[in-house]
Amino acid sequence: MEINAVFEGGGVKGISLAGAVQASEQAGTRFKRVAGTSSGSIIASLLAAGYDGEAMSRIIKATSFTAFLKRGFIYNTAYIGPALRVLIKKGLYSGEALESWIGGILKERGIVNFGDLPHGKLSIIASDITNGRLVVLPADLEQYGISPERFEVARAVRMSCSIPYFFDPVMLRLSGEAAKGKSFAEQFVYMVDGGLLSNFPLWLFDEKEAGFKSPGRRIPTVGYQMIGKTEPQPHRITGPFSMLQAMVGTMLSAHDERYIETEKFVRTVKIPTLGISMTQFHISPERSDELYAAGYQAGEEFFKNWRPLPKPTIF
Repeated sequence: MEINAVFEGGGVKGISLAGAVQASEQAGTRFKRVAGTSSGSIIASLLAAGYDGEAMSRIIKATSFTAFLKRGFIYNTAYIGPALRVLIKKGLYSGEALESWIGGILKERGIVNFGDLPHGKLSIIASDITNGRLVVLPADLEQYGISPERFEVARAVRMSCSIPYFFDPVMLRLSGEAAKGKSFAEQFVYMVDGGLLSNFPLWLFDEKEAGFKSPGRRIPTVGYQMIGKTEPQPHRITGPFSMLQAMVGTMLSAHDERYIETEKFVRTVKIPTLGISMTQFHISPERSDELYAAGYQAGEEFFKNWRPLPKPTIF
């Protein structure tokens, strides 16, 4: 069975998505078009490049996520260093290590730019905080005067994963018509985590279905969403920067919990994330394996019972 898939963002919790992908594939599922936000964009990009769930498992086990938490030694000074970095760089850590990591993995399959993928295969969600709007990459890049086909997939993933104040925002410079009449400073926009505006863009392929549909054939869209099984952990507020982190963490996750409580999607794989937080980059190998297993079990249970709705008859 062929499906379109949308993967929710959730930082480190995205490990569970890879497990769900493997279970989906073992149930006979093939992925047509894929989309994701934040860590969901990592899973989506790997699928688009041809990696399967088993390969993702090997990648995860070989990856030290603490390697993504890089910053210059001057910013490691207790108390002053991190605060200084946020003031200067607008983030506690650079996202360059993450971009390099995913870029290297994609390049092994010959994928660098979106043009290396079939048209419409991959969509990534980011947030343009300069103009206050949601951005679907690569399609919306034309609005910035940037060629969608020539834009690097790893760069788009980094944008989508740039948790505000945790990772540096990614700057884009307007080009061509988009830059005309603007001062030098006005030609730059800041992109951050897509979860600020749409952490679970299940609407994406539905909204554009008319542009992709085939005669007599309807490809269903399945969402992969991470849910908490424990009570939210309280944030310890010790100053302005810990308060900012608490605000951002709440903004990116709490609204999703409420959404799950009030809307029961029959086409959503609901994955328990074992109380692990999105920025728990020092996760142990054992907990990482547990997350992966939770995703696998959720995917297995979903595809045992799920059947796509029939294509509606038009009178």
